Amino acid sequence: MVPPTCGEPGGVPSPQSPRIPRPPTGHGGAGGPAPPSPPFDEVYYGQFVSLYMKRIFFVDDSGPPFGHMLLALGGYLGGFDGNFLWNRIGAEYSMNVPVWSLRLLPALAGALCVPLAYQILVELQFSHCAALGAALLILLENSLITQSRFMLLESILIFFILLAVLSYLKFYNLQRHSFFSGSWWFWLLLTGVACSCAVGVKYMGLFTYILLLAIAGLHFWHMIGDQNLSNVSLMWHFLARGLALIVIPVSMYLSFFYVHLTLLYRSGPHDQIMTSAFQASLEGGLARITQGQPLEVAYGSQITLRNVLGKPMQCWLHSHTNTYPIRYENGRGSSHQQQVTCYPFKDVNNWWIVKDPGMQQLVVSNPPRPVRHGDIVQLVHGITTRYLNTHDVAAPLSPHSQEVSCYIDYNISMPAQNLWRVEIVNRESDTDVWKTILSEVRFVHVNTSAVLKLSGASLPEWGYRQLEVVGEKLSKGYHQSMVWNVEEHRYGKSQEQKEREVELHSPTQMDISKNLSFMAKFTELQWKILTLKNEDTEHKYSSSALDWITMDTNIAYWLHPTSGAQIHLLGNVVTWASANIASVVYMCLSLWYLIRRRRKVYDIPEGAWQLWVSAGGICVGGWAVNYLPFFLMEKTLFLYHYLPALTFQILLIPIVLQHLGDHLCRSLLLKSMFSASIVAWFSSVYFVYCTFSPVTYGEPSLSVTELKDLRWKDSWNILIRKH
Repeated sequence: MVPPTCGEPGGVPSPQSPRIPRPPTGHGGAGGPAPPSPPFDEVYYGQFVSLYMKRIFFVDDSGPPFGHMLLALGGYLGGFDGNFLWNRIGAEYSMNVPVWSLRLLPALAGALCVPLAYQILVELQFSHCAALGAALLILLENSLITQSRFMLLESILIFFILLAVLSYLKFYNLQRHSFFSGSWWFWLLLTGVACSCAVGVKYMGLFTYILLLAIAGLHFWHMIGDQNLSNVSLMWHFLARGLALIVIPVSMYLSFFYVHLTLLYRSGPHDQIMTSAFQASLEGGLARITQGQPLEVAYGSQITLRNVLGKPMQCWLHSHTNTYPIRYENGRGSSHQQQVTCYPFKDVNNWWIVKDPGMQQLVVSNPPRPVRHGDIVQLVHGITTRYLNTHDVAAPLSPHSQEVSCYIDYNISMPAQNLWRVEIVNRESDTDVWKTILSEVRFVHVNTSAVLKLSGASLPEWGYRQLEVVGEKLSKGYHQSMVWNVEEHRYGKSQEQKEREVELHSPTQMDISKNLSFMAKFTELQWKILTLKNEDTEHKYSSSALDWITMDTNIAYWLHPTSGAQIHLLGNVVTWASANIASVVYMCLSLWYLIRRRRKVYDIPEGAWQLWVSAGGICVGGWAVNYLPFFLMEKTLFLYHYLPALTFQILLIPIVLQHLGDHLCRSLLLKSMFSASIVAWFSSVYFVYCTFSPVTYGEPSLSVTELKDLRWKDSWNILIRKH
């Protein structure tokens, strides 16, 4: 979506234009222009491209991986090695970054939106003149141009959305006279493929997918009433639509994750939020520690226990020689037993020994006796040899829960209560064996029925700011903070304490594999994407959904380090206002027609009415489903989130104009005046496009006065340097 800029370019190079690599030293020449620099969210997506190039696993809570993979494909085609530090907007790209290829696919997708808009109006049975108008409006929309010229995902998302709409319209028009033909199947299948790609780029694509499913369902409902179709034929139609619009999109969606997980097989900074089993499946990181561990936990096993929740941070069950204070700052007393906490770092004090309550030995027998679901065990702290204990004493920071400690015998009336029942949460049967990494377990205290739980609160200085562990009553419900899994594991061989301490510091070398299936990894990753919430902070350019309709906000994407050249996400004011007016006119006219038709008054022919309704279902429906959900979202919003909805609104403008010209301008004079006004209106669209093109393309550089003149609204943040 890159029409030629208006006017002569200035002396400041555009940050989004491709660059000729600087000639190597010794080959002559003064070298090419300075490398471009990343604007706004290009820094965000560039990090993921680099991780793809290095095959390092990551989690992005903004959506599925398909869009990231397409951007990475551009980097791969350009020979990018992933070596660039994406830490600052405007930092110069190094010469190893193939900017042109990284931005190629978004630009290509943006450019293809123009013919797609044309074809959609043709398939909606509107004139070629109206279709040309829709294409020109998309072509001259400054915000869409800006978004498609960088390594961003919105232009790719809009491309797949429009492709899905066009494919379904093609299929529906063929439906009238050509069942199950090659072209019929092609457009139906392409609809499903485009929908899955749209959802795979961003979850916003799900809105249009649901809209098309609803339209397809309505059309099929009408088919059921067609007496010319047999029951068998209807069944085949239903199965064909189910295959193309549900089975194929779901399969493709899974395939995106399959490729994603296949490519990213190395451990990285993001895998810490995943379970131990997932981490162990990655090359490096935890896999280096856990490789070769025994699979089945047995009596005498030496283990570390990681809390499954992973919030507020990953941590392991831990104890040390320090005891709880006799009296807390609030005046409450404690048991003065040895502290038990959850510690967010690897440490020898994280090791525990699984002991059989009926035997004294702390080593694994030969053959090992595995621990099963429902077995009663004692957990002995490896370094201090004290038993994990809980009792009817209030926890230090959670007074409604029980204190968890390692028992010290003070010869007072406080007996040890150190028996725990192992409950495997993800068991397949009640005889399941407790397994390293794979089993998620709860420890239920035999005496009090309390469950070992991470409260998440940070202890004071006396607890070294480690996280509090408590005993929580089962009656308070299930939570992931009550679930633990064995991460590191070895079979204990030393009965003597000094030998055991040496053993706890040494690695294990036993050959047991713990590979996760794809579906297990997909389920976990999908859940993390949907539930992972970053700290939402107010961004300088964040906005509310209400700001978008009237474009009361903008986003500064890039500022030249020395001149006034800059790039902003700003739309064509005339187009945005016209889109809003077209929506209001459409809804008012539709309400008027409905009331009149209820009174048996038909202002327009039945064919024109059906055309009007179907066009509104696509355009107004597309705008509504891509805009209204943002009022329910609790996330930081930006103007670019509105672009898919805006695209549908723009398609509505020529539809309304043609309808007004065909059915409301009845005299030749009115038609001539209406045509002249459309020409004048299109001229104003082009004028505004040219006016704002310097901040759309980043060239030419504007003076302070010219920049102030572009601030048509007080709410726009046009950057003006203070000299």
